[in-house]
Amino acid sequence: MSRREQGNGLLLTSLVMAIVLTIVPLPPMLAPLKPYWVALVMIYWHLEAGRLRHLGQAFVLGLVVDLLTGSLLGMHALSLIILSYLLGRFRARIRFFPPWQQAAAILALLVNDRIVQLWIVVLADRGLPEWSWWLSPLVGVAIWPWLFLGLDALRQRQRLSRSS
Repeated sequence: MSRREQGNGLLLTSLVMAIVLTIVPLPPMLAPLKPYWVALVMIYWHLEAGRLRHLGQAFVLGLVVDLLTGSLLGMHALSLIILSYLLGRFRARIRFFPPWQQAAAILALLVNDRIVQLWIVVLADRGLPEWSWWLSPLVGVAIWPWLFLGLDALRQRQRLSRSS
């Protein structure tokens, strides 16, 4: 298996796991705490490996999330396109931030994503979500360091196994 195919395998596996974690139902009390797994994985791959940086990839990924979650078609697609654009614009800066600043940048990106989704929900006349809807970005930032370290360790192990 070539180096490129192994890298694609890890990328696809992490995306599939993020999508599975997104569609797994949680008890109603915990549902607002579910982080936006797909966005977090997309942020990782965009920042660290320069992958998933094209707007078309974000659009297709968002449509998949829309279809699997039964949400308004295009809502996640638009939010992930905007997220991908912002990541591309500020990638060089965010990559070299110290961990606490990087977490603050991730929080800003996730809150911006929620604002885009809120805008779409309001335009679709679906009413305002509850206050707990805003907890997801906070949980995402709390998970970010662990997700980052986990995916980084998997990439490192993959690089080591290729070189030996």
